[in-house]
This record gives sequence, C-alpha cells and structure tokens, in this order.
Amino acid sequence: MPSLPRLILPNAAASRIARLPKSEPPATTSRNDGQRLRIWDIPATFHCSIIGTCLTTGELRQVLIKAGQDDARSTSDHTLHGRGVRLAGQRDQAAKLLNKALDKRHETSVKRLSRQAGEEELRAVWRECFDRGDIAGPYWALMSHPGSSPGLIRDIFGEVHMLSHLVGSASRLDIARLTRLEADHEQERARGRRQETRLKVAADERIALQQRIRRLEERVLQADAAATAFDRPVRSDRSGRSGRLETEALRSDTLAQRLSDSEVKCSALQRELEQLQDLSHAILRENEALEITVASGLQTSARQVPPQPAGPVLYVGGRRNLFDHLRAYAESRSIDLILHDGGLEDSTTLLPALVGQATTVLFPVDHISHAAAGILKRLCRAQGKSYLPLRSAGLASFLAAVSGAGGAYGRL
Repeated sequence: MPSLPRLILPNAAASRIARLPKSEPPATTSRNDGQRLRIWDIPATFHCSIIGTCLTTGELRQVLIKAGQDDARSTSDHTLHGRGVRLAGQRDQAAKLLNKALDKRHETSVKRLSRQAGEEELRAVWRECFDRGDIAGPYWALMSHPGSSPGLIRDIFGEVHMLSHLVGSASRLDIARLTRLEADHEQERARGRRQETRLKVAADERIALQQRIRRLEERVLQADAAATAFDRPVRSDRSGRSGRLETEALRSDTLAQRLSDSEVKCSALQRELEQLQDLSHAILRENEALEITVASGLQTSARQVPPQPAGPVLYVGGRRNLFDHLRAYAESRSIDLILHDGGLEDSTTLLPALVGQATTVLFPVDHISHAAAGILKRLCRAQGKSYLPLRSAGLASFLAAVSGAGGAYGRL
C-alpha cells in the first residue's frame, strides 16, 4: 500500500460530524455559487482533520512563521497543530496564508476536480484515491469543492477518522517488530565480527607455517649439498667421512619427517580454514537476510506482497520459544508453515503425515535429535520431498532459508 498521510482527528470532531444534518449543509457553508470554499468557509468541525491530514508539521510551521508567529520555530508539534486549527477559523491575512498553502500543496488534486462535477463523480474520485492510499490531496479538494454534499463530507470525514486509528495501531506493531529485528541483527553482526577475528588468526598461523616450511626446505637442500660434498673420494679420511655422512643422513631423515609432519598439519589447518570460511559465508548470508527484513520493516508503507512458495514448509526441531516468531515471519511472507518440536512434546509418529503435507522440510542441525533427523531424511527420500538442514535453530538461519538470501530458499 502507498504511504498514508499523517492523520490527526479528535473524538469530539467525530461526534460532531455524526450529528450534522444529512439533508442540508452547515449554515455557514455555501456551495451553490460554483466557487471553491476557503478554509474559513468550511465549518470549524472539520478544521482539525484538515490541518492534521493535509499539511505536514514543517509546512504548518512555515505558515505560522510567515504569519508573524516567530516562536513557532521552536514550539511543539501539538501546539503548532492547535494554532493552525484556530487560525483556520479566522478571516484574516494569516488564514489566507494557510488557505494558500493548502491550495499550493494539493494543486494537482484540486485541478483534477471540475467545479461542475456532481456528487457521484466526486464520490468515485474519492473511492479511487482512498483505495490506493492517496488521502491528503483529495481530502482537501473535496472538502473545499462547491459540489460536495453534506452526506459526502460526512462519509469521507468518517473514513479518514477511522483510518487514523488503523495507522496508529499498525505503527505500534511495526515499531515492536523492528525493535526485535534490530536486536537480532546486532547479535549477528557481533557474531560475524568474532568469526572474522578467528579467520584472521587462522590465516596468520597458516602464513607463519608456510614460512617455517620454506626454511625447513632450505635447510634440507643445504644438508643435501653438504652430503654431496662429503661423497668425494678421499681415502685418507674415509672413516671420518663415513661418520659425517651418517650424521647428515640422519639429520636429513629427521628434517624430512618434520617436513612431512608440517605438511600434514598444514593440510589440517587448510581444511579447518575452509570450514571456517563456509561458516563465515553462511553467517554473512544470514546477516543479509536480516538486513533485508529490517529494511522492509522501515518501508512498511511501500510493502509488496511476497512471492508464494511452492507449498507448505515443515519446520522440525528448534526452540519452542521461537515458534511464535517463526510463525509470524512466515505469515508475513505468505508461507504455510507447519511446526513440530522434533519429539520433545510432539510425537514423532506425526512426522509421516506432516512430511506428506509439506513440500519442503527444514530442520536445525544443532537442535534436533539424531533419531528425528534420521526419520525425516528417510521419509523425505521415500516420498520424494526436498529437505534443507539449517546451520542453527536461531531466527537468522530460518530467515536466510525462507527469504532466499544467497540462493538458499531457491535450492529447497
């Protein structure tokens, strides 16, 4: 849905509009001369909603400053709103500035409506704009239009009033969810920094080991050269030469054994480094998934419906205290998620039926019994279902799997 306007509608105004007569416009309003109404021509009942919906705080502040209220530069938003509402009911230069600001701000919406437009056409325009989230401009254009009937005004005022409640409720939920996601994101960033430190230490150790191997190779070459020199036929020093050759041969064998041991250790370190690099890549993919999710929470007004997965997803194992979070995120992605704790409280006899319902099976390798994991693999192979072992039972691994970070979900 497109971004919604800032809505400020008091309950008192809602009750007053409910009591307006349905067949006649307010006495102070004339809509028969074909001229658009100015803000002071509109009943004071609607001033609060017009100021709060159709002008931003910054625009209202500029109007008050131009009207000579210098303290408006530092006053609170609530005080600014109250002054704007009072200003709207006056027929003076300041009210003209306010009316001019509204016309300039919503010039496109005002020009869109012909002054000869009837109620049905106006109502159709309002419905179209409301459905796509364009509220502020059409609201001012219709409130000031000479062809707007009391019934139409009452209807659009009521819709804008109720929309303010919905916006406030949705904002609180989004803020709470964003706070949780930011905390998870910070934890993953800290884990990533620790992993980078470990990788740097392992890389330094590998470089030191390679340098030591090169030095050993040089010493072996020197020993070979020395042994070759002793191979010269000098009969007068045969016994001494034999002793030195044996000594050098022993040293050569020792160095060769040490070199072999170093190569084995280097290979082991190389494999460990590759494992650490794979782990680091997995963590980076999970961080990317968290960053995408946080960004989407910051752009709630421009959210698009996520793509539907191929079918239900079965999640087995993990920690029960995270099930609500997993379920909430799956619902936000329109994923049909089936949860099973791996046999702690849910019986493993349910797994064959659940695997039969699911298209894909996920399970965290660090928080599931070997028996449950074996059952899942056998069932998936027997039924031709795909499964994906997750690195951990944390939210980040689940988000990376279902959001497609790094292509993970695309391989399910």
